[in-house]
Amino acid sequence: MISVNDFRTGLTIIVDGELYRVLDFQHVKPGKGAAFVRSKLRNLRNGNVAEKTFRAGEKVEKAMVENRKMQYLYAQGDSHVFMDLESYEQIELNANQIDYELKFLKENMEVYIMSYQGEMLGVELPNTVELKVVETEPGIKGDTASGGSKPATLETGLIVQVPFFVNEGDILVINTSDGSYVSRAN
Repeated sequence: MISVNDFRTGLTIIVDGELYRVLDFQHVKPGKGAAFVRSKLRNLRNGNVAEKTFRAGEKVEKAMVENRKMQYLYAQGDSHVFMDLESYEQIELNANQIDYELKFLKENMEVYIMSYQGEMLGVELPNTVELKVVETEPGIKGDTASGGSKPATLETGLIVQVPFFVNEGDILVINTSDGSYVSRAN
């Protein structure tokens, strides 16, 4: 058991029998009344995001989630196949388990697979990924980096708002937490 005062982003906890990962939290001390912790939690089984408020000092159970480094191999219908890099064991995850993560996954990419007591929960992505632009409107001479943006379709099908100077074929660095453009890759 841990106190909600010890929350960190990325911590995995059990609340009401469900597994949650802490996405964001805020300690609040109102002028009148007791302090509390406002948190944003992602359910690791169904992907839903919930906002929960806890009394300061309240105890929750910490979940021991195992992360195994695996390589994404390929998609087969609604199943996606991953291979353990040490044992070469292959596992399949259903598309609805990793719906959000599929926007960033490409073949041969190394990721961590989260499991809890033998149950496969999903994929933990790196903070950023590099993806190639497959379709965007061409930049117009005179457009500057300081203003405006345009949509670009990436190799995984993700559509991101990018500056005007980005062209088809460019490799971009994308933030996996919110799917936003970070920079062009070097």
